[in-house]
Amino acid sequence: ESFERIHRSNLVGMGILPLVFMAGENAASLGLDGSEIYDIDAIDLNKKTARVRICKTTKDHAEPLQITVQLRLDTPQEIAYFQHGGILNYVLNEKLC
Repeated sequence: ESFERIHRSNLVGMGILPLVFMAGENAASLGLDGSEIYDIDAIDLNKKTARVRICKTTKDHAEPLQITVQLRLDTPQEIAYFQHGGILNYVLNEKLC
């Protein structure tokens, strides 16, 4: 639902995309317990959103739940880090080019 500033920043630096639920949504309201399979279908860096498909289990044949989540890439620099797979890859690419 939210991140501490430094924790979110560290995730981005490692190339991990921090996502948060949209206002009014949370794991409880969506009936999520952590055993689901998540698939990020579409990332829109302009709108700072992503579409996530959630399947309850691999044996569940029900239609997957689709939600929109908010990207927590808060600065252009963080977007660049994420696009390179993290700050280490970003720095190495800058040095090699």
